[in-house]
Amino acid sequence: MISLQALRHELRPTVRLALPLVLAEIGWMSMGIVDTIMVGHLPDSARAIGAVSISSNLFNVLAFFGGGLLIGLDTLVAQAFGAGRREDCHRSLVNSIYLGIVMTPFLMVPVWFFDPLLRRLRIEPQVAALAVPYMKALAFGLFPLLLYFAVRRCLQAMNMAQPIAFALISANIINTLFNWVLIYGKWGAPAMGVVGSGWSTAISRVYLAVVLVSYLLWYDRRHRTELLKTPVNIDFVRIRRLISLGLPAAVQITLEISVFALATALIGRLGAVALASHQIALNTVAFTYMVPLGISSAAAVRVGHAIGRGKPASAGSAGCTAIFLGAAFMTLAGVGLLVFPRWIARMYTPDETVIRSTSLLLIAGAAFQLFDGIQTVATGALRGAGDTRTPMICHFTAYWVIGLPLGAWLCFRRSWGAFGIWSGLSLALILIGIVLLFAWRRAVHRLAAEAPAEPAPLGP
Repeated sequence: MISLQALRHELRPTVRLALPLVLAEIGWMSMGIVDTIMVGHLPDSARAIGAVSISSNLFNVLAFFGGGLLIGLDTLVAQAFGAGRREDCHRSLVNSIYLGIVMTPFLMVPVWFFDPLLRRLRIEPQVAALAVPYMKALAFGLFPLLLYFAVRRCLQAMNMAQPIAFALISANIINTLFNWVLIYGKWGAPAMGVVGSGWSTAISRVYLAVVLVSYLLWYDRRHRTELLKTPVNIDFVRIRRLISLGLPAAVQITLEISVFALATALIGRLGAVALASHQIALNTVAFTYMVPLGISSAAAVRVGHAIGRGKPASAGSAGCTAIFLGAAFMTLAGVGLLVFPRWIARMYTPDETVIRSTSLLLIAGAAFQLFDGIQTVATGALRGAGDTRTPMICHFTAYWVIGLPLGAWLCFRRSWGAFGIWSGLSLALILIGIVLLFAWRRAVHRLAAEAPAEPAPLGP
């Protein structure tokens, strides 16, 4: 799929760009892990973890749909930057912020219907009583989160990934501090329990947006990029282009997140222990997923830059190198989940029943690690080439037509419990990985066909 020479040529720049993005994604996921661990040490550990689980998963469906609509920045900004059109990059950023402002009130509406939704899903009342105020606290950080998404995608597409890593690593410090203060009532603050963790997360997301916007303004002042001279008029053509690229990506991300959110709701019917085990296992596989997700962003940028420079063959090499890196890491991650399941579960809770249940789910998680790495990075590479529809169709079919129905059947009809749902989703991810790998191979052949022909050697 890629020659050794091309791999050597692409490996260093891909790793250099991917490393801070991987750190950023790990920083993002660490915030959720810290929330889960810290509420997991409240007196009713299983219910506290379950409340955070169901709220954060359903909130992420809304937030990442909005963030997904901004993913078109990966294509527009990367290709414009590769072609040397910095002002075009800035105009895309400005109009993406307008798009985020318009989206925010629409995305906030479902939050206020969260309580009746939990009742319809027959979630345990004690869990729902903690989940609803936690969700409302998260909602106050929604627009800062969308602003962070927009500025982040613009920065990484212009090869400025280090401030993103700094913002997320330092945001973890802010989140941990406010979790400690607000959950347990330190420094004179009231002990808010689970809802205190929600407010801590919202505060951290405000911090993320402030840091990245401040950096962008500082960079503009120092390097005179004329960001502040960017026209502020609404460019409807550009917004339409952002939506046309971003909507399939938003749907794909929403399909992926919502299938896990619905799985969380279904597992919630099994009781607090099953829900807590599911949240711990989901946090764990989501943490390993952050590495290929960062590599995926790097793949989108590298592929987009190469296409912007008019070098489609280099775009193919960049995508293949990134897929190789993602697959290699996730193979190691799968081995780790098989070897250390109980040790991982003990990090979250001392409850032996939860630990045993979690260990079984991590075995199912280990089965799809390799394929999750392949599909994640291939999605980014395809996005850099301007294809956001193929992953959307693939995720819908595998998750919603095959994986979730099979998982629900195994869970409730065959009495496999939460392991049944995880088995169905594992099969879905394996199928997605295989199909998107072939989709990228097809894209590589198309890119190679578009490359200019080598000049014929001169005769004697």
